[in-house]
Amino acid sequence: AFQENEIKLLTAEIERLKNFGCLGVSPSLEGLRDENAKLKYRLNFLQKSLQEERSKTVKSMININSRLQEIFGVAIQAAYPDLENPPLVVTPSQQPKFGDYQCNSAMGITQILLKTKEQKVSPREIAEKITKNIPANDCIEKVEIAGPGFINVHLRKDFVSKQLSSLLINGVQPPAVGKRKKVVVDFSSPNIAKEMHVGHLRSTIIGESMCRLFEFAGYDVLRLNHLGDWGTQFGMLIAHLQDKFPDYLTVSPPIGDLQAFYKESKRRFDTEEEFKKRAYQCVVLLQSKNPDFIKAWELICDVSRKEFQKIYNCLDITLIERGESFYHEMMKDIVKEFEDKGFVQVDDGRKIVFVPGFPVPLTIMKSDGGYTYDTSDLAALKHRLCEEKADILIYVVDSGQSVHLQTVFAAGQMIGWYDPKVTRVAHAAFGVVLGEDKKKFKTRSGDTVRLIDLLEEGLKRAMDKLKDKERDKVLTEDELKAAQTSVAFGCIKYADLSHNRLNDYVFSFDKMLDDRGNTAAYLLYAFTRIRAIARLANIDEQMLRKAAMEEVVILDHEKEWKLGKCILRFPEILQKILEDLLLHTLCDYLYELATTFTEFYDNCYCVEKDRQSGQIVKVNMWRLLLCEATATVMAKGFDILGIKPVQRM
Repeated sequence: AFQENEIKLLTAEIERLKNFGCLGVSPSLEGLRDENAKLKYRLNFLQKSLQEERSKTVKSMININSRLQEIFGVAIQAAYPDLENPPLVVTPSQQPKFGDYQCNSAMGITQILLKTKEQKVSPREIAEKITKNIPANDCIEKVEIAGPGFINVHLRKDFVSKQLSSLLINGVQPPAVGKRKKVVVDFSSPNIAKEMHVGHLRSTIIGESMCRLFEFAGYDVLRLNHLGDWGTQFGMLIAHLQDKFPDYLTVSPPIGDLQAFYKESKRRFDTEEEFKKRAYQCVVLLQSKNPDFIKAWELICDVSRKEFQKIYNCLDITLIERGESFYHEMMKDIVKEFEDKGFVQVDDGRKIVFVPGFPVPLTIMKSDGGYTYDTSDLAALKHRLCEEKADILIYVVDSGQSVHLQTVFAAGQMIGWYDPKVTRVAHAAFGVVLGEDKKKFKTRSGDTVRLIDLLEEGLKRAMDKLKDKERDKVLTEDELKAAQTSVAFGCIKYADLSHNRLNDYVFSFDKMLDDRGNTAAYLLYAFTRIRAIARLANIDEQMLRKAAMEEVVILDHEKEWKLGKCILRFPEILQKILEDLLLHTLCDYLYELATTFTEFYDNCYCVEKDRQSGQIVKVNMWRLLLCEATATVMAKGFDILGIKPVQRM
């Protein structure tokens, strides 16, 4: 409707405008002297542009829930034109007898009419009025009013069939989300000179998956790794480096175990007064950009980077490093800006900022003139908003930082860096990883679990599981290796993402490697099985593509119908996650899709064989197309979750 309206408006505009200058001149038009020719050229150009836009829109997967909301929005507006922002509630039906979707707005409208107009109208009467005003559309077969005023919606089979054909021809396309926005995601963010541990696992996995989702939806995404690469701890590390490797400026120091190196320097800092004094001097020299100390700092950072990259390679994580040091030069301006606007108070020599609604102030300068995490976080926030021009800014940081981050966000709002009505700044908080004893996940000796050890253990256990199933006897060496990494890292990621990120979750290799229930092992196996159906029927990709163009996807069997609708719910699932940033919804959907497929496969023959000879007698191509559509959606779901399926398992 928007595109049609646009064409009418532009055509009317061209008819109205006689002066071509009002329409804009491009260098390629300078040679055209005749005004009519110019007008025709411009009209053709505009119409061609709109056709291109229209073709893009057609390729986007339709969010059926949103389409129904539009339809019922028009119906409610027509039925009750005086109501401002009436409730619009459309959800998938839980049982087939209640149709495919339900509109449950009538109950809410009853309450509004009672409160604002003192009119007592039954929800059923309101539902009847709404249904009478439903505009002509291509997706609703019929509506029924049930119970007190639920409107049950039955979709048209030909509409669902067409959407499935479009999916098969065009591939899984993102739902239309409007203007392309800039999204900045801050995630992972380990500290230099400390090894990544299990606490970094959640931020890294959740952040990567969020980036993949926003990228798929067509946003411009900046993935930032806010490394802890600056601060007083570098004084003790540099002092220890000078003592242990005095020729570090000319010979690269062989720091094998940076964690042990950090512990040694910390022990000396806590027990040796002279060392402590020298460490403080090193900080001053580092912050004054002394070349020798910058070199020492870079050496330590490089050792850490290499260790972090091993983990990022394993988990297929992409990040741009932009640590605290990046913002160091901006911090004095941050302090000045808060001072100039009268927000700074002095407390025992510290410069602090109270933010309305938050009891603990931000310390933006220490009494010794040094900056704090508060200062660097404010500098990062301003840079992301004012320099990167982020429309959406997401911090994937543990729940323990919630009050701190909300205070920083509120300070940015208070000083005028952003308006929350225009720019979305969100803390995507998450709980902690627990051991099977329901306590914080630790090693037997009580140490924090190193992330690299956890990943190596995952690989070992995945291989053991595959050998238990005797997969080593049927897969080639390369296939077995691919299955091992797919299962190991897929299961670790999925175990995290399938839980509501706001909750703590129990880390259990036994549960995550179980090939029954809502696990990556089950889904990966289901996926390889679905992909194998066409292959075993000797139907290749080209034949499936040809069938998608020519065949109608029949949905007469109740299990075909159930599966078809489930496949097409993918865009609305993604839209919901773009709004609430809760990725477990996608995991729940993929599990539902896999189990719905199993119901379909058990009840509907895709390939019919002779019972005696085992020869293929008949291939039901429309059902193979349903298999292909299921696998295509699952593959995109896996991609968003950062899971790599394999063809054979």
